[in-house]
Amino acid sequence: MTAKHIIDMTGKVVLITGGSRGLGREMALGFAEAGADLIIASRKMPNCEAVAAEIEAMGRRALPVGAHVAQWDQCDKLIEAAYHAFGRVDVLINNAGMSPIYDKPTDIDEMLYDKVLDLNLKGPFRLSTVIGERMMEGDGGSIINVSSVAAIRPRKNVITYAAAKAGLNAMTEALADAYGPNVRVNGIMPGPFLTDISKAWDMDAFQKRADEAIAMRRGGAPDEVTAAALYLASDHAGYTTGAILKIDGGSR
Repeated sequence: MTAKHIIDMTGKVVLITGGSRGLGREMALGFAEAGADLIIASRKMPNCEAVAAEIEAMGRRALPVGAHVAQWDQCDKLIEAAYHAFGRVDVLINNAGMSPIYDKPTDIDEMLYDKVLDLNLKGPFRLSTVIGERMMEGDGGSIINVSSVAAIRPRKNVITYAAAKAGLNAMTEALADAYGPNVRVNGIMPGPFLTDISKAWDMDAFQKRADEAIAMRRGGAPDEVTAAALYLASDHAGYTTGAILKIDGGSR
């Protein structure tokens, strides 16, 4: 492998929402290892600070920001904090999301419905449009939306989440059209990953399902999304925009 094939993010500024745990944390550490500086955003500031400390120990700059990106004004405050600290954002990763448990569809009241749609769809819209325009006015950039295979294989237990992620997929393609050629907008569509959320799963039942319905016969490891995000953020993906990359182990 020659040097030109190695992804180097030195000098890049990356903003990751939901960056304090799970896939977000793994991507944040992966980008730091590749040389990037990070803005780590999530609702819980102490968790952001912990990840920022890990990144700074690697010799990179990191800004922790406590922000609930389901709220329009907090998206704006996050954007201003990022630009105040670094002067630009080169890569935006909309990773924050939620999929609450419920027994039946009518248990989804208006408040829960709004929470799911706001976090999974409204927040990425606000961040992508404002930062996307600033990227266009500057040196360009890359936006990566973290969706879910629920967007294309919805089930009864993720109705609002699946609807929001389907909307996120559509928005990804639309924003790629809106902000090209200087800003690329792509999506990652993960399947079942063994992050901290999987601690609440019945793992025997999950393994039985994996044996029957996942080609790889297992759940994904969190760091197995990182390389895809690095590729989509880098110049190696210079002709890739409006793409949705499914990473689900061959689930069906």
